[in-house]
Amino acid sequence: MADRDKALANSRAWTFELLPHVRHRLMADGWLYLVALFYFVLGVLLLVAYGHAEMMSFGLYFDQWTYLFLFFMPLMAGIFDYARILLRFGAKRSLATRRVFSPHRLAHLLSGMALLMALMVFQGTFTSIKNLLPVIRGGFLYDQWLAKTDALLSFGPDPWKILLSIGGHHAIVKLVDWNYSVLWFAVCFGTLFYVATSPRAAPVRVRYIGMFMLVWVVCGNILAGLFMSAGPVFYGAVTGDTQRFAELLSFLASPDGPTTTSMVQSYLWSLHTHHAPGLGSGISAFPSVHVGLVALNAFFAAEISRRLGIIAFCYTAFVMFSSVYLGWHYAVDGYASLLVVGTSHFALKWMLERDRGPVADAPEAAVAIA
Repeated sequence: MADRDKALANSRAWTFELLPHVRHRLMADGWLYLVALFYFVLGVLLLVAYGHAEMMSFGLYFDQWTYLFLFFMPLMAGIFDYARILLRFGAKRSLATRRVFSPHRLAHLLSGMALLMALMVFQGTFTSIKNLLPVIRGGFLYDQWLAKTDALLSFGPDPWKILLSIGGHHAIVKLVDWNYSVLWFAVCFGTLFYVATSPRAAPVRVRYIGMFMLVWVVCGNILAGLFMSAGPVFYGAVTGDTQRFAELLSFLASPDGPTTTSMVQSYLWSLHTHHAPGLGSGISAFPSVHVGLVALNAFFAAEISRRLGIIAFCYTAFVMFSSVYLGWHYAVDGYASLLVVGTSHFALKWMLERDRGPVADAPEAAVAIA
């Protein structure tokens, strides 16, 4: 009985210690929730104002997002932490286990998972607005201008022709397609989960997720709406010129079967022509959100170490070239994303350090647990 009472008392003490940590993290994330709420309300108002409430996509991400961020990634994080304890700490495993699963550590995990659920609604809002952009702008207006700009910046030939002359092999298509359709998602959303839930990332948590949201809103909605374009793979459909990118489309039609990219492109065009919402639906080329998100990671990686930053920027360049190679984007789409993200990253960092000092999050960093 005494042991049971002691265990119950310890459990209550642990819970009372956990709650203040969770409350602190939720309050620190407060403005991110407010931005997500404002964005949601704005999205609903736009859809209603333009008479296209059927394009609402708020519930489309529920199954995938909850499975990914409430089950799969927390499970993988727990397995990784426990495996590291078994392999590294030897006789100190008990102490390491208590630290890893401490109230402080779990508070970051729980508050991060709550924030990620808010971002699920944020992503639904992004897709809803993106679906509406061609309606607001009256179609895709800038593809010819962007294609001409691409040729001008590459001193004559379209950039995709240069890439095909270097890597015009179907085996390379498969590799690039896997990276663009699979690895990119693992890198970007794995990083998002880590930053949202790890105490190690506490000093940059709000700034990183704020920038994450900015990429989707500024690149994926505002600039995409101002420079409404469909991209090379849809160039013929929106301009009537089916010859300019015919060689690229022919090359991408793999003799070994359709790539993930080609299937997604067909899926997106089908949704667009039927004015139907879908998971990840909406078509816009300029600027590239794919490039924007890996560029975001690269700028933060460079703050950690020069070597990691070099690796991250090399990967950003690879994704930028891949977006052109696969027909998703004009090269200028990637250049613009890199410029927008880089400018915003340093501007936001400067403003926060000016207002709060460069070591504003030092108390969090001091108690961060591996």
